[in-house]
Amino acid sequence: MNDLRDKYLAAIAVAADESALEDVRLAAMGKQGEVALRMRELGKMSPEERMVAGPALNALKDEITSALAAKKVALADAALDERLRGEWLDVTLPARPRRQGTIHPISQVTEEVTAIFADMGFRVAEGPQIESDWYNFDALNIPGHHPARAEMDTFYTHRAPGDNRPPHVLRTHTSPVQIRALEAQGAPIRVIAPGRVYRADYDQTHTPMFHQVEGLAIDRDISMANLKWCLEEFVKAYFEVDHVDLRFRASHFPFTEPSAEVDIRCSWEGGTLKVGEGDDWLEILGSGMVHPKVLEAAKVDPTQWQGFAFGMGIDRIAMLKYGIPDLRAFFDSDLRWLRHYGFAALDQPTLHGGLSR
Repeated sequence: MNDLRDKYLAAIAVAADESALEDVRLAAMGKQGEVALRMRELGKMSPEERMVAGPALNALKDEITSALAAKKVALADAALDERLRGEWLDVTLPARPRRQGTIHPISQVTEEVTAIFADMGFRVAEGPQIESDWYNFDALNIPGHHPARAEMDTFYTHRAPGDNRPPHVLRTHTSPVQIRALEAQGAPIRVIAPGRVYRADYDQTHTPMFHQVEGLAIDRDISMANLKWCLEEFVKAYFEVDHVDLRFRASHFPFTEPSAEVDIRCSWEGGTLKVGEGDDWLEILGSGMVHPKVLEAAKVDPTQWQGFAFGMGIDRIAMLKYGIPDLRAFFDSDLRWLRHYGFAALDQPTLHGGLSR
């Protein structure tokens, strides 16, 4: 026993690395190791011999195991010390410059629009992006044969065969939020509804997902004159100009009557948009007086209340104001593009401090 003890403790002491230490462990404690073989011989001994040899072998086994564990810790500490000597860092050196994040133009323009309409007394309303067919179409007086309800234009959620429940869609506009706000609050009301919308289209000026902001104002004596003033003030504040000319062209939207598309006077000198001057006209939004059937769907009496609604693409007005040529770039996740068109994180738009840098 003493010879085995001295042999393996000495081998453990001189082991230079974990590989050599593992070889010593196998030679002593492995299945064919000397100590393991001695343990097997206990079964051939008489009871009196086992009473003497058994405790001695267990003590030898424990001592070698403890020595192996201690040596392994010592080798790990030595390896760490060696690594620390080779891998050092002078903490007195200046740190690398940290790049500050930038605000995406969509987020910035959404805040700009919110700030402008908040100053006119509008609050922000929100709603689900997966809408029922009723909120997205029926409540907005959109008939069943309307092209917007075709599956080639609208993303419908999957339904199992035989499921006769009303379908759900990825909302095609934020107008359903107006219905939900009217149901929850009733009239009078002034809200804007910014958010993501979805349509099956993709090219330089269309993407399957984009952003809209729609506005709704309902009261007892609201007219088209109020709508015109509201939009004029918005355009002047958003494009940060003192004067603007708007042109209202008769149009048709199922949820408004009368309906009008709104153009702004502008020029494109040198490829740069200038609002409020020139001989060109640019369509920027749709609007109109809320259809009585829409009010009825939201449980508002159209004989007592009336109002206007409007809607515009946030992505589109961002492109116009900041000279962004391709709508698809908004969703490419290109950090170079974002650093070029992005905004400082603390550049919060306010009417008194300026909407943009």
